[in-house]
Amino acid sequence: MKSLTLELLTREAFAPFGDVIELDGARHFPINGGTTERFHDLARVDVGRDGGGRPLINVFRGQPRVQPVEISMMERHPLGSQAFLPLGGVKCLIVVAPAGEFDPAGLRAFHTRGWQGVNYARGVWHHPLIVLEREGDFIVVDRGGSEPNCDEIDLPERYVLSGACADKQVA
Repeated sequence: MKSLTLELLTREAFAPFGDVIELDGARHFPINGGTTERFHDLARVDVGRDGGGRPLINVFRGQPRVQPVEISMMERHPLGSQAFLPLGGVKCLIVVAPAGEFDPAGLRAFHTRGWQGVNYARGVWHHPLIVLEREGDFIVVDRGGSEPNCDEIDLPERYVLSGACADKQVA
């Protein structure tokens, strides 16, 4: 089994895979007569130009994973992006690889700070939701339509996540 070291989720480190959705550093301005602050254009939602794609808004409820977390499969959405926004400060782990033909050499793993979301760009390989400490809800924005939009692969080798995750040791 190979080890995959966790990195802190930042906009710069995650840029090859999509967007980090967070308020720090985001463009913002007052609206509604100054009673509301709008944090604007936080992620590029992609539902595809062809095939009748439409945006879906869902809630996913993630269950805590057994630790150490083992990665044995990945998935991608070839027709559109997929965004995850945590509710209630739930922390999660993100495992990704570049779009295109899957290459295990491109695997990267990130830990969130509980208030950060991600938007996986179209075709980016990622592991399904990994929640650590407690059950957690996520608003998920992705593509709906009549065409299948999820490819899954089993990895030839398993990976175990290691490294500090916020204030908790992962492996």
